[in-house]
Amino acid sequence: MLNFELSEKQKQIQQKAREFALKRILPIAAYYDQRDETPVEILREAYEAGISTADIPESYGGKGLGMVEGCLVTEEIAAACPGIATSVFDNSLGLEPLILCENEAAKEKYLPLFAKSFNLISFATSEPTMGSDVSGIRCRAEAHGDDYILNGTKYWVTNGGIADYFTIFATVDPEKKHDGICAFFVEKQRDGVKTGRPIPKLGQRNSNTAGVHFDNVRVPKENMLAGPGEGFILAMRTFSRTRPSIGAFAVGAARSAMEFAIDYAKKRRTFGAKLSNYQAIQFKIAEMYQKVEASRLLVLKAAWEADNGMDPTISASVAKFYATESAVQVASEALQIFGGYGYTRFFPVEKLLRDIRVYPIYEGTSEIQRMIVAGHALNGYEPVMPPLENMPMHRERHPDETGIQGQPDTDAWRCRMCGYVHYGQNPPEQCPYCFFPESAFDRVAGEDQQ
Repeated sequence: MLNFELSEKQKQIQQKAREFALKRILPIAAYYDQRDETPVEILREAYEAGISTADIPESYGGKGLGMVEGCLVTEEIAAACPGIATSVFDNSLGLEPLILCENEAAKEKYLPLFAKSFNLISFATSEPTMGSDVSGIRCRAEAHGDDYILNGTKYWVTNGGIADYFTIFATVDPEKKHDGICAFFVEKQRDGVKTGRPIPKLGQRNSNTAGVHFDNVRVPKENMLAGPGEGFILAMRTFSRTRPSIGAFAVGAARSAMEFAIDYAKKRRTFGAKLSNYQAIQFKIAEMYQKVEASRLLVLKAAWEADNGMDPTISASVAKFYATESAVQVASEALQIFGGYGYTRFFPVEKLLRDIRVYPIYEGTSEIQRMIVAGHALNGYEPVMPPLENMPMHRERHPDETGIQGQPDTDAWRCRMCGYVHYGQNPPEQCPYCFFPESAFDRVAGEDQQ
């Protein structure tokens, strides 16, 4: 039986994250947004409170929280500030390739370090000339004795300017596309690592985003997480597990936009009545609520699949593009309800809209997610209904009166072009509807269908 009730432990984790978000993050969100600065001390507090980096397996000294718990926490933090939430949970993204890889020595060396002390790690696939097209990586990794030499630039790196470590995806040969991609765990203090200035952005200004340049950076082979060709697979496995969290960001931010809009609509009066009394406003709020609830269910389904050893790729893509696009719509409608006041920085909805707008873009655009889902629907999905050519669509006779053995006049023939069903021992010489010849008919009831 399905059970949508959270466990007591999950409720406690959710409540702890909610209290942290309301007490520590919400009061400073606007201040750091105005400064275009990441409050690193809050990231440290989140770690010390067990809110971030909590998904390291227990076997490596971590708390071992699953994706469902991670999404519950992410929603609460993003509800207070989507930007800070991005930086708080970037460690989960950065560490996921290490957790998923087969380099046991690297796991034993680095995972306990993150479990025991506050460190920041960034995940870097994107580059100045490529975003969602991971196969287009140009950052080079050349074997040199017991090391690899990295040269190139990674871009759009969350926490790139403040991170202590990086999970880097590079290629041994750009011409090999997917087959050349490999992955490395790189310390920031290695010679040749340089971080760029924070990238000025429309939203997510509380979250550091920067370029990271590698100039003949020597990385030991023991820090390789995936060899050539396996790096692309590792990146895709990482995305399939972390995309539900992007959906959770969207749910939290959209939820706050909706709550602020409800509060404003109940108190703001116009034309002698509260805004909430007008059906037009009620319909907007109803659709907001519907989108938030549906998004949360899709996100938790994908997270549950990941926690239960299932392949969450399709569910994660569905959750990611539905939740993120819904959040943009919810925030936009919330601003509409606020009217001119919503457009000012004296109210929180304009910031939410700015912060949310990136969700349909990063970690795989909505267009990429649609390609993934379309590919599954067209090539991997197993339909329940029979093929159209096997559906006789009986209208002139009851199905029990067709295909009776020894009674050829009950045989049914279906026109593959227009769907017309003909009864008789043989198909008609020509379809009476679309005029296609006898060869266009298939027997759908009769001798060959017994």
